[in-house]
This record gives sequence, C-alpha cells and structure tokens, in this order.
Amino acid sequence: QGERKGTNKYYPPDFDPAKHGSLNKYHHSHPLRERARKLSQGILVIRFEMPFNIWCDGCQNHIGMGVRYNAEKKKVGTYYTTPVYRFRMKCHLCVNYIELQTDPASCDYVIVSGARRKEERWDPGDNAQVLPSTPEERERLAVDPMFRLEHGVTDREVLERATPTLTRLQEAQDAWKDDFGLNSRLRRRFREEKKTLREEEEEAAALRARAGLSIPLLREEEEDRRLAALLTLRAPD
Repeated sequence: QGERKGTNKYYPPDFDPAKHGSLNKYHHSHPLRERARKLSQGILVIRFEMPFNIWCDGCQNHIGMGVRYNAEKKKVGTYYTTPVYRFRMKCHLCVNYIELQTDPASCDYVIVSGARRKEERWDPGDNAQVLPSTPEERERLAVDPMFRLEHGVTDREVLERATPTLTRLQEAQDAWKDDFGLNSRLRRRFREEKKTLREEEEEAAALRARAGLSIPLLREEEEDRRLAALLTLRAPD
C-alpha cells in the first residue's frame, strides 16, 4: 500500500554521516528547496490565500477571496509579543505586486500597497456583537474592583436587553427545526399545483382542437366570466 512504502534515497559513496549529517547538507541545499531561496533575507515563500475581496491597482480587476498565490513572507515587527508578518505576491492578471500584512490588534489583515479592499465590513457595535476588550480594559479589570463591578453591571444590562431578541430567534429556529415535515408539505403543494396546471393545459388543448385555434389560451379569470355574461345582454362598453 502507498502509505507503507519506504522512501529510498541514494547515498553517494563519499557520503559520511558523521561529516555531512544529512543529504541536504551533502548537496548544500535547503530542505525547503526553492521556497528558501531568500531565507538569508528573512523571506520564506509560502502558499498564501487571499483573506478578502480586493481590487488590483495595476489592472483594476477584481480578485476574489480564496485565490491563492506564492507569496514572500517576512516578519516586519511585533504587536506586544505577537509577530507581524508581511506578504508580497504578484497579481496573476498583471505585473503589479500586492502587499498585505497581519493586524493582530484587530485580528485582521491590512493592505500595504498594490490593491484596494472591497468594503464589506460593518461596525460590530451596530449589530450588538460582543466586542473584544482592549488591553487597557483587561488591566483595569484585573486591578480595579470598582471598574470590575461596573463592568459586570453593564454586561448584565446588555444581556437583559438582548434576551427577548434571543428568545424570538430561538423560537424561529425551533419552528424550522422539522425540516423533513416542511419539505414534505412543500413537495405535496408542488404536486397539487402541477396536477392543476396539467389539467388546465389539457382543457385548453381540447378547446383549441374543437375550435380549430392555433393561438395559446390564457387562464380564465372572474372578470372574463362577468364580461361573457354581460355580452348576452349589452355591448362590452
């Protein structure tokens, strides 16, 4: 089986394990091969996936989220103890280079140059999302008892205001929980409508055959019946 096959490697006659240690050192090559060609500059070539939709500044084309590139990864700084990495890649549609870097403070990526972000973000506070606390707030929560008490009171008030909304959402979710029953009722309704349409088409075909008509007939409406009854007595106008 494939997973049990051994990987055979060729060891030259002058290979000395004590001297060379590994075949990579013997061949003076890096285990990552071409990915490590700029490792002396602190750059590693990785497979990078576009984290959001952007517009390329070079060709003005749209690049969708999830498109993958061979990007040069380099450490450019730190945020507290978290490293900040920058990624440089070439657009697959033109010669323009795009640079992005991580933003640990907001758990996101930011565009440094070469592109514009397609704005699809919103303010988390507007839709009542729980916002991450800042380092200053966490420090005050740890050392200030009064601030911790006020913070807890505020959180309870937010929970009380959000409880009715959460209850309605839960009830709506429970109403759609029986998806099999809903699907069965929907299919039954479609079958009945399909049967009715088939019967109407058969009646219209029979009427066209009796009258020798080649034009399609529209569905009969209540207004048509009323006008037909009036035609026996007076003019339509």
